[in-house]
Amino acid sequence: MTAVLFDMDGVLVDSEDYWVAFQRDEILPATVPDEDVDLAETSGMNFREIYDYLDEAYGTAIPREEFVQRFDEAAEEIYTERTELLNGLHDLLAELDDCGVPTALVSSSPHDWIGMVLERFDLEGRFDRVISADDIDAASKPAPDVFEHAAAELGVPPGECIVVEDSANGIEAAARAGTTVVAYRIDAHGDIDRSSADEIVDSPTELRDRVRSLTKNQHA
Repeated sequence: MTAVLFDMDGVLVDSEDYWVAFQRDEILPATVPDEDVDLAETSGMNFREIYDYLDEAYGTAIPREEFVQRFDEAAEEIYTERTELLNGLHDLLAELDDCGVPTALVSSSPHDWIGMVLERFDLEGRFDRVISADDIDAASKPAPDVFEHAAAELGVPPGECIVVEDSANGIEAAARAGTTVVAYRIDAHGDIDRSSADEIVDSPTELRDRVRSLTKNQHA
C-alpha cells in the first residue's frame, strides 16, 4: 500500500514566505543580534527546537518565553489572515481517498497552529492522520523520526510512503526515513540543497501530477 505524507508549511499553505520574513526581519535579529544565521539552518524545525539550536550554536539574547510568545503571535496572524491553500488540494485529497491511498499531514508546527489551517481551509477530517512533531519525544527534522512515526501511524512501511516537502531539513528527514521524496521548490527557500529528493516539482500542478503518477506506479 502507498501513502502520501504532506508537510504543511510551504506545501499545503504558502506560509513559508511569511515565516522567512518573520525570522529574517524580527526573530533572528532579536534572538541572535550579533550573528548572521542562514535561514536554511532552521527551516523545517519545530520552533521550540529552533530556540534550543540558536542558544547552543550562538547564544540567545532573549528568554525562551519571549521567543515562544513571538512565534505564537506571528502564527495566529499568518495562518488565519495571510496564507493561501495549495491550489487543487481538495481535489487531490479526494482523488487519493477514492483510490484508497491513505494520507497524513506531517508538520513540525504544534497542533494549535495546524488546527488554524485545518479550520480555515475546511480540511478537518480530510487526512487519515494529522501529526505534529510535538506528538513524539524525538529529534526534529532533519532527523527522520516524525516521518517514521507517521508511516507507523498509517501502517505503511516508510519505503512505500511518498513525502512532499519544501525545506532542506524536511527533504533530508524524509530521505533519511527511506521514503520517496518529492521536493516542492518555492521562492522562500531559494537555492537550497534538494539533492536527496527523488523528484523536484515547481508548481501546484506539477506537484499534483507527480503525486498522482507516483501513487499509481506504486499501486501497479
